[in-house]
Amino acid sequence: MRAGIETMGKRNLLLLLGAGALCVLLLAVAFFRALTEAGGTNAYALVAEGLLSGRSDVSACFGADCGMRDGKTYIVFPPFPALLAMPLVALFGIYTKGFVALSIALWAAALALWNRIFRSYGLSDDQRLWLVAAIGFASPLYYVVLRGDGVWFFAQSVAFFFIALAIHEVVVGRRPVTAGLALGCALLSRQMSIFYAPLLLLLAFRPDEPLLRITAARIAAAFKLGLPILAALAVYLAYNYWRFGDPLDSGYNTIQFTADGSVLGERVAAYGLWNIHYVPFNLFYFLLQGFHADFTGPARLTLGSLDNAGTAILAASPWLLLLFFTRLGRIEFFALLLIAGFSAALLFYHSNGFSQYNAQRYVLDWLPAALLVLVPALTQARLEIFRLLVTWGVVLNVATVAVLALTKSG
Repeated sequence: MRAGIETMGKRNLLLLLGAGALCVLLLAVAFFRALTEAGGTNAYALVAEGLLSGRSDVSACFGADCGMRDGKTYIVFPPFPALLAMPLVALFGIYTKGFVALSIALWAAALALWNRIFRSYGLSDDQRLWLVAAIGFASPLYYVVLRGDGVWFFAQSVAFFFIALAIHEVVVGRRPVTAGLALGCALLSRQMSIFYAPLLLLLAFRPDEPLLRITAARIAAAFKLGLPILAALAVYLAYNYWRFGDPLDSGYNTIQFTADGSVLGERVAAYGLWNIHYVPFNLFYFLLQGFHADFTGPARLTLGSLDNAGTAILAASPWLLLLFFTRLGRIEFFALLLIAGFSAALLFYHSNGFSQYNAQRYVLDWLPAALLVLVPALTQARLEIFRLLVTWGVVLNVATVAVLALTKSG
């Protein structure tokens, strides 16, 4: 018995040292990306310049997702990330650098918030350490941070941080007003964040009280949480009206998708933004596609590139398999409904998030809900297998950045 315990301890120490060294390596890669970032790639710099000039349109187009209407160019995405970038743009113009550095700062802050959330649920230091490592280095969040110089990725980094802040303010701070403000910022970065509002309200209720009881305290909490979210929604609708003359027009139909040989262009030209034809591809890459590198040349011995449509979430982040062991309380039940709703809806979308490697980045929309479900599932008895699964996820991210560096891609 004693020999078995000692062997287990040595194995866990080996995993800790190995995973820790790889996480340090990934952190160094992130800082290298920040130091070598090229300007003129993040369209939120253009939005920030427009807002500083009192315009809703932009003066140029970085990348492919620019909308055109009445001879003007628009970045159709929600505006809040541009506000964060505004100081950089005011100082250095639209070709400013610094978006990867901002993403790293948001990444670190989000991990600190999740550590505090996990502590409030009574998780041990060991449990919290591995959970934070899983989020930071074995989930799609890491790749999104590396690509913070792109408009989609930066928006996801911003939204993930503010959803973490909203959950923290409800669970740890018991401050529904600031939770609502934080979720409003997330909504103004990624529109689907608004669906976290009911989950935040459930978290604001005492777990030992009946779910459907109406009390003055609950009504007050609902107003404190809901009013800032409604204000943010009003800002977004007003922003749409300012740009396109219609509060419900997000501008996505102004993006110039054409059958130009690109995958998305061919898809949208044939089937539109949403269609059942996308389900098989999206479902396969969401759940089944493994880590895949192409080998090229006559003998197929030359390392080519990684699949830019990504890797299935349970292959890239296998630690999420522990979700199947959670107990099903009302918080967990609603969180699982949220996960299912996000996942099912996006199966019909023309893009599964690529370009991406060893990730399905749309998972970040529901990952905060999954983390709440994971808390009761991560018992001390399951921690050993969790360590192994997290370490494997970290290894795959190291392999990803190595292959991308060797093949000069990504």
